[in-house]
Amino acid sequence: MKVRRVLSASAAFTLLAAGGVALVEGPAAAATSCKVIYTKTWDGGGGFGANVTVQNTGDALSAWELTWTWAGTQKVTGGWSADWSQSGQNVSAKNMSWNASLGAGASVGLGFNGSYTGTNVDPATFKLNGVTCGDTTPAQSLIVTPTTLTVPEGGTASYAVKLQSQPSANVTVTTSAGTGDGDLTLGGGSSLTFTPANWNTAQNVTVAAAQDADNDDSSRIFTIASAGLTSVSVTAVEDDDDTTTPPVGDHVENPYANATGYVNPEWKAKATAEPGGSRIANTSTGVWLDRIAAIAGSSSSMGLRAHLDAALTQDAANGTAPVTIQFVIYDLPNRDCSALASNGELKISENGLARYKTEYIDPIAAIMNDPKYAALRIATVIEIDSLPNLITNLNVPACQEAQTSGAYVQGIQYALNKLHAIPNVYTYIDAAHHGWIGWDTNFGPTATLIASTAAGTTAGTASVDGFITNTANYSALTEPYFTINSTVNGQTVRQSKWVDWNYYVDELTFAQAFRTKLIASGFPAGIGMLIDTSRNGWGGANRPTGPSTSTVMDTFINDSRIDRRIHAGNWCNQSGAGLGERPKAAPAAGLDAYVWIKPPGESDGASSAIANDEGKGFDRMCDPTYTGNIRNGNSLTGSLPNAPLSGHWFSAQFQQLMQNAYPALP
Repeated sequence: MKVRRVLSASAAFTLLAAGGVALVEGPAAAATSCKVIYTKTWDGGGGFGANVTVQNTGDALSAWELTWTWAGTQKVTGGWSADWSQSGQNVSAKNMSWNASLGAGASVGLGFNGSYTGTNVDPATFKLNGVTCGDTTPAQSLIVTPTTLTVPEGGTASYAVKLQSQPSANVTVTTSAGTGDGDLTLGGGSSLTFTPANWNTAQNVTVAAAQDADNDDSSRIFTIASAGLTSVSVTAVEDDDDTTTPPVGDHVENPYANATGYVNPEWKAKATAEPGGSRIANTSTGVWLDRIAAIAGSSSSMGLRAHLDAALTQDAANGTAPVTIQFVIYDLPNRDCSALASNGELKISENGLARYKTEYIDPIAAIMNDPKYAALRIATVIEIDSLPNLITNLNVPACQEAQTSGAYVQGIQYALNKLHAIPNVYTYIDAAHHGWIGWDTNFGPTATLIASTAAGTTAGTASVDGFITNTANYSALTEPYFTINSTVNGQTVRQSKWVDWNYYVDELTFAQAFRTKLIASGFPAGIGMLIDTSRNGWGGANRPTGPSTSTVMDTFINDSRIDRRIHAGNWCNQSGAGLGERPKAAPAAGLDAYVWIKPPGESDGASSAIANDEGKGFDRMCDPTYTGNIRNGNSLTGSLPNAPLSGHWFSAQFQQLMQNAYPALP
């Protein structure tokens, strides 16, 4: 009987193949059908990245595996949103637990970085659960980045153009100026030629903004086109350098312009008590509301209202200039889900989101909305590291819970709704830093998540006044001795171990580019950026004085970079760090200010476990003896020893920061 059943099945298959109809006992198996879009996001000659979108055009799946075979030497070196593996030329991407379900018609996005030698040909065939997918070869198209360009008045900026796939003959791509501000004009690159050899090498088009008398951030559309291809539009926005002084109390575009910064009396007292600390004691720093109890304060610590009252006193002695006071809003449930040193007091599983709204955000908004504080400019930094964690760290259970429950997104939306409604409150969403979000695989998705979060508020993107990068971090503002376009022996510095295929080597270029991406994602052209420069100066005796002369890639980078961390993923009480640029309004195109949000001298976390009632755990990344993990390339942490709990005063760190300040202290 067993043999007979096999023969029956074979006969049934023959009938189907001939176009007949066969009846098969039992339930029908799920039909698998799929489409795949494979898009290279970058290719540096030896390394590359790609995004893969898989659409299920068949029956719903409870688990999936995408496979393909390389034609050459390509190898997946790391990926996201799937469990990646490779054997020989065969690649497998299996679902994660959180994206295993793929309904009929649904799509899943995943991606990876890879390496290769020789040529880098796209995969020809993909299979989903063993079934070959259709529509796997993308049509030729123009790749233009960015599609919104900020051009400083009196200066220039450029966007890059390349082709999606290799053409069989030369392709001419032209840019034409369309409607908008005539002060924005084309410079070089209005006509580009791509060949079968250089199709994947980006070529730049330059846009110039002439000086004018107005103070408008006007714009103009530029169209990039080629015969037979879909054209792409770039919106160039002039970053006007003419300013006016608005009436005190109005909601202005840049709350730091024409204002003085609030000096926290508590931090000032600690700084002044340090030898040499009086040199910086009158610098404006952020006030961290990192737990519910911080709102009311205590007998030994000023609360929110006490700080606002002190700001009023400073404002009264300040003449006509308004005072800008900065608060860090930082108590989401499952806060800092991928770290331990700054874990918060609220848990999603313990009604944390409801408590966040009623016990934390509501009282903060009520105090800030007191009419007596209406003349102050209150700048708020919204939930450090939160949204970026939902892009890169979903392998951490606490981050998965933050995503699947919606707690991070809903909590931030609630905070924006409450705070934006107060006319003199300014909201800045945290956008991590270049050493976290600088890769294409993180850059675009983070901007998209931020934009969708803001779009879900009552006022939409208008509920956000700007964004901040490098909060409480150490990324150098500018690397003076090399850029992302530098080469060593004809190879891009992106191949170095330090840069690690990132598209940015410093914080200023990242912040400006991320601003452009955010504008392209729906935020207004006047949106501004902040950069926390409190600990990214990297001065002192170990600061390089010029570029290395080495022709060895890693030696050149390590000897040239001013960021002296062992690895760009190290973040806790870094040895050798120094104070950075002093707070300054409108220091560069697209920036509202350089700020000191992390008060110098306040610890990032304890170097060993310390019992506490502040909800702060022990993170090995603060232990100088720890040899690291995948996030910092399994390197030593570079942390200072004998550090106290996060937020507590760390005298040794404060002295180091002053000693290594750049610009140097008097």
